[in-house]
Amino acid sequence: MKVCTDSCLFGAWIADKIEKKIIKPKNILDIGSGTGLLGLMIAQKSKSIIDAVEIDINSFLQSKENFMASPWDQQLQAFHADINNWRSALKYDLIISNPPFFENDLRSADRNRNLAKHHDGLTFSELLQSVKNNITENGDFAVLIPFHRMDYFKTIVFENNFYLKEELLVKQTSKHSYFRVILFFGTKHESVISNGAHFESVGSMRPLDMQSSSELIVNDEEGNYTDAFHLLLKDYYL
Repeated sequence: MKVCTDSCLFGAWIADKIEKKIIKPKNILDIGSGTGLLGLMIAQKSKSIIDAVEIDINSFLQSKENFMASPWDQQLQAFHADINNWRSALKYDLIISNPPFFENDLRSADRNRNLAKHHDGLTFSELLQSVKNNITENGDFAVLIPFHRMDYFKTIVFENNFYLKEELLVKQTSKHSYFRVILFFGTKHESVISNGAHFESVGSMRPLDMQSSSELIVNDEEGNYTDAFHLLLKDYYL
């Protein structure tokens, strides 16, 4: 699977939160880790132990090779498994996932790409169950999904008693519509600042009310990366 701009953004966004100590995960689980991109990005900005679970054998083998060839191999471990059946004795402070995309859109003739890009291998409901099985009591969960699937995904997450802490809406340019969203959830209510207003975490508030929402535009009108995008990704440039 090729490295995508939005996956790089997701990895950098999570790594930035860890580097700034907004979150302090001792251990991280990457569900559907592909060739290991997210783990490799986060390991460079943290001391977290990162377990990466991938169902596709070729992607798993590539991620294992990538981990072993990196300076951060002591932090990273790849597992070839179906997350629906995978169990670890460890519970994770942070779970991340860039799950299967485009449930109702055009499919590839390549079954491996279908597993990676569609719900053939993992539905949103199955993903949430796997998160619940593996997260710590006070853990966090972050996901990158297509924007048009956001409301549906939020519904499933709220039904599973997670609470939305932050969302980042992503546009290709200022003239485009949103095409991706990063959603950051917690297992506990928290005080949240959204657009300058302070919200206390009280039981009467719906999870949807408790969010800090922002947007990021990838390219400016000349086709160059925006300052915001560059700021997140600059440390990863060769």
